[in-house]
Amino acid sequence: MKGAGAGEEYLDSASAVPLHPAARDVLLAALDQGYADPRRLHRAGRTARLLLDNAREATADALGVRPDEVTFTPSGTHAVHLGLLGLVRGSRRGDVVVHSAVEHSAVRHAVAWGARSAVVRCDREGRVDAGDLAEAAATPEVGVVALQVANHEVGTVQPVGELDLPDDVPLFTDACASMGRLPLPDGWAAAAGSAHKWGGPAGVGVLLVRKRARWRNPFPGDDRVDERSTGFENVPAVLAAAAALQAVVAERDEVNARQHALVDVVRRRVAAEVPDVEVVGDPHRRLPHLVTFSCLYVDGEALVTKLDRLGFGIASGSACTASTLTPSHVLEAMGVLTHGNVRLSLGRDTTRTEVDAFCDALPGVVAEIRARVGL
Repeated sequence: MKGAGAGEEYLDSASAVPLHPAARDVLLAALDQGYADPRRLHRAGRTARLLLDNAREATADALGVRPDEVTFTPSGTHAVHLGLLGLVRGSRRGDVVVHSAVEHSAVRHAVAWGARSAVVRCDREGRVDAGDLAEAAATPEVGVVALQVANHEVGTVQPVGELDLPDDVPLFTDACASMGRLPLPDGWAAAAGSAHKWGGPAGVGVLLVRKRARWRNPFPGDDRVDERSTGFENVPAVLAAAAALQAVVAERDEVNARQHALVDVVRRRVAAEVPDVEVVGDPHRRLPHLVTFSCLYVDGEALVTKLDRLGFGIASGSACTASTLTPSHVLEAMGVLTHGNVRLSLGRDTTRTEVDAFCDALPGVVAEIRARVGL
């Protein structure tokens, strides 16, 4: 899939996806209709309200939830913070959050800001044992368990639907990496998603809170009627996000099958053709579009820069702190190689030709970087 730069193959869809064609069409049409405050009673306000309600219903239908369980937020990060900390505030047991060692930094920062932390380890593929989480959740003062649907960095799918938690301990699940690509699992009380990861506009998050959940707003409120409201919604963007989500869900069986096959090619070729490399994450129970590997004796920044010059846009470092290129807490928790880390994530239109071109270029790039340091 072509990115913004001429001749570039954009292979960083786990960070952000180009606007889906369905979203583009809806966004342009909604800009002229959805500008008003949807809480106002005049005609323009009623029109905006109708568009907002349509977006909520379409999102609920695509995700298999009730429309009144859907709230739109300014970002996926905000949805994570609001959903998780709202469950903490509503808990009757305590303020300890049991979470996996491989949660996104948004979860880790929310816990550090407004709760206490109990971390459960993962295995070498990045998967957390459901029994370990349940055992930790039985401890007094545990108010919430947090477990992502799938890991944002290595793609491993977590056993969210297999958890057997105490009745009074709700589950928060970060679904930002998987929403639209995979069906939502069962058992959660609150969940979060991010539109720019499925082809909607940036600046739209989705917070889902079950009707039965004990959730209280952890942040100062405003004059909106909805308790979970985060202010004036960007109605055109929200409507475009919903349209993209519907389109992605409708096409995901075909797209997922194609992407699974292409990622298998990358996993196989990288392992066979690049010396001293470790391909990480569960090879089977994983996101369809994502693969991560680490190259020994290679600087990740140099690898990203060189591949970018050759026309391949990829990610390195920690997927959630890539601007600093600090060692990934996810890879460290898994106990795998963190040097020369590359996360490659395919777009809906990525082809076998593009994947093979990347795999053809990679061994020479790695060898060149190693040669510079005398290896």
